[in-house]
Amino acid sequence: MGIRMVLADDHALFRQSLKSMLEKYEDFEVVGEAKNGREVVELAEAEKPDVILMDIGMPDLNGIEATKRIVGKNNRCKVIALSMHGDGQFVSKMLEAGASGYLVKDSIFEDLVNAIRSVIKGKGFLSPEIANVVIEDYVRKRNSDSKSSVTELTTREKEVLQLLAEGNTSKQIAITLSISIKTVENHRSQISQKLDIHSIAELTKYAIRNGLTSL
Repeated sequence: MGIRMVLADDHALFRQSLKSMLEKYEDFEVVGEAKNGREVVELAEAEKPDVILMDIGMPDLNGIEATKRIVGKNNRCKVIALSMHGDGQFVSKMLEAGASGYLVKDSIFEDLVNAIRSVIKGKGFLSPEIANVVIEDYVRKRNSDSKSSVTELTTREKEVLQLLAEGNTSKQIAITLSISIKTVENHRSQISQKLDIHSIAELTKYAIRNGLTSL
């Protein structure tokens, strides 16, 4: 039986190229493509793929939050991060979200094939450069008791913050999340109080630094 995969990336050309390369392998089958985090969550529910290749910096819902939702509902589905970001905060957040593997986009294609086969067997996979980042990040965290304030935000507040940072109005956010405008404003107020950040520009910078969006 083949390995069923979903590709999640907001660049259509990249998805098409990746699909073309993957489907040269007889046991690989791409069963769906998503251009944002919400689409991939829905596809994961509908298609029940074995593996999802997940970009981190996607609009509407980033890959970290999407991974949390997917793995939380179905831990049989393996997520491999395939991202431009190779720094520690993105890697650690993605692994904490439940990803089984992590590669940077300029990794050799053979590494991706090996990663897919590894996670299917229940093993993790990190490309060599990412493995070094993980080790360095672990040492740094071990020597520090500080906790990132982003962890103080609820899942809904992170969603609202990402959408705000991506330029959405309160009305647009309300429609996207199926909540009232007043609820959006309440979340926005809570976010500002928790982070002690009170301007959209600074909230946007904060969201980018903490991997919630990649504008």
